[in-house]
Amino acid sequence: MNDEGKVLLCDSHKWPGIYTVPGGHVELGETFEEALVREIKEEVGLDITVVELISVQQVIYPKEFWKKAHFVFFDFLCKVEGSQCARVDLNEIQSVIWVDPKDALNLNIDRYLRHFLLRLIDRSVPFLISWK
Repeated sequence: MNDEGKVLLCDSHKWPGIYTVPGGHVELGETFEEALVREIKEEVGLDITVVELISVQQVIYPKEFWKKAHFVFFDFLCKVEGSQCARVDLNEIQSVIWVDPKDALNLNIDRYLRHFLLRLIDRSVPFLISWK
């Protein structure tokens, strides 16, 4: 999230036709937070501070993903350090937009991102969810 309260959404060839958020795998020996800081830097060039774990989602064989997969998403709220501009790596991410979380709900997003955004807006939304 930036200083204006907007979230960063990405266009990625791995999630064709929908917006997603940057992120990735935890490497051997990394904490979740260390992995997130590294992945955000690699994918969009931003230095961030991890603020809070917002939700956990188990996603089994998501039809939106480019290949068969089983994910456990740890959705964190992060703050961008200072005034930085996101850049795309053109490997994982093709473009980015900053958008208000409520406005993002009107964009072409999957149910996993929708859940994360709803939880970000309203903490009464369930913390843990499984999708199959």
